[in-house]
Amino acid sequence: MAKKQTFGDKVLQQKAESKKLAKIVVAEKKPNGQYSYRHKMVHVDNLQAELAAAKNQ
Repeated sequence: MAKKQTFGDKVLQQKAESKKLAKIVVAEKKPNGQYSYRHKMVHVDNLQAELAAAKNQ
């Protein structure tokens, strides 16, 4: 049997922080009629502000 791997406080903190991200996909219409998409990773605390900014563009 393998030993259970233990993690330090830094690794556990990084894992917790990475779970607090949201991915935003913004669609933009090009002049030729096609759509392009931009992907952005945003912290959950800033999510509403980023969504409002994306709507205004």
